[in-house]
Amino acid sequence: MFTTPNNGTAAASGLPLVDFFSGRLQDFLSPLLVFLDQLLDRRLVSTFSGLCASIIRLRSRSTGLYLSELGSYLLSPAHAPAGTKRISNLLRSPKWAEANIIHYLALQAQLYVEQLQLVKEELLLLLWDESVQEKAESIKSEGLCAVRSSKAKRLLRIKPGYYDPPTKEPVHVPGIRWVGLLLCGLSTPPQLARFRWWTSRGEHLTSLNIVRLELLKWARELFGKAVLHVFDRGYASTDWLGLLLAKADRFLLRWPSAFQLVDEQGRKKRASRFSVGRRATSSKLVWDMVRKCQLKRSLLWQRCSHEDYADCPLTLIICRSGRKGRQPWYLLTNEPVENDQQAWKLVHAYARRWQIEQSFRFTKSELGMESCRLWFWENRMKLLQIVALVYAFLLSLLEEKLQNYIQRLLREGCHRTGKRCMNTPTPLYRIRLALANLFNQLNLSLIQSSG
Repeated sequence: MFTTPNNGTAAASGLPLVDFFSGRLQDFLSPLLVFLDQLLDRRLVSTFSGLCASIIRLRSRSTGLYLSELGSYLLSPAHAPAGTKRISNLLRSPKWAEANIIHYLALQAQLYVEQLQLVKEELLLLLWDESVQEKAESIKSEGLCAVRSSKAKRLLRIKPGYYDPPTKEPVHVPGIRWVGLLLCGLSTPPQLARFRWWTSRGEHLTSLNIVRLELLKWARELFGKAVLHVFDRGYASTDWLGLLLAKADRFLLRWPSAFQLVDEQGRKKRASRFSVGRRATSSKLVWDMVRKCQLKRSLLWQRCSHEDYADCPLTLIICRSGRKGRQPWYLLTNEPVENDQQAWKLVHAYARRWQIEQSFRFTKSELGMESCRLWFWENRMKLLQIVALVYAFLLSLLEEKLQNYIQRLLREGCHRTGKRCMNTPTPLYRIRLALANLFNQLNLSLIQSSG
């Protein structure tokens, strides 16, 4: 919604800041816009730039990607149909494809890797994870397949004092599947590398194994051995481990406790048996990103191998939680581990995997990715990649050199006096809210002055 300025002074004080962040957005998009200008009509290129700004301004989880809503932000509420038609013409144009945005984000990711390589002792991480986009009310859109609903799982959770849910079986709804790759360091802000959507039905059907292999080859060509691949337990399998070891990819994989490995004496046993009768070699307080608190964790590590790849030495790091009833982390890696310090560095690397979970949550809730209502697959992929481009721009605002501007932005566009907001590190949600407020304020001022 449009934000009404309190007075003319407030609007004037916000103008220089709006100009700065508008310039940042144009600078971020300009290499891509120059390339698109060679393919498209100038009006469509202008629509592309305006659409990115409109996505930032329109904050709605349920209607954030409705073309009719974006059209009113692209031009004005009085000219919403014309704005909607311009966006439709952009998405329907056969002269460009989602691959153009994917390639641009890949170039940005390469630049990010080159910059972090200049930082000594910085560990470059490529975080992998999977999610789904649920479209529970849709049945006609092209490419929809059955996905397990996390929303239904939350709603079916038993609440004290209420009746048990009618079923404990997983609920499946229409949707599309999603794989995300995120770059980050141990202490640096993340950078989007790739979002890949796929389906298991219809004309564009594929499989998870094919998508994983495609992304692994893409990452090898783009980053080589410069990054450490970080995976959750969903990737733990003999076949996937073999693919990583075949090309000597650096990896850190959370290994299920029931899966077997071979110890130094050649005995085959479950991962949970490696720590039986062994005391931790070190312990420390570790910041828990999920619970936002310090937890005491201890670790031990041991050499091992897999029975199918006996000539490839591995290390199993066992990180125990200080909380009763919580299962330890079993982290399998081919990185060199000679002491506890190196083991702790890999534990911290796996803890950073929460960044990719946050990226899924942010793009779904804050950028409204699940609200997309386009029928055709190619058009939907173009719009989703534009949203991914906007997300990459928002992540670029987390750079340390911009902190003074961000503090001013939060002060003028999203001022909060609560103790929690004062003590919490700057969240991406408040940055987007502040940008939306200032952009809408400027746009409303321009409309009023022209009227």
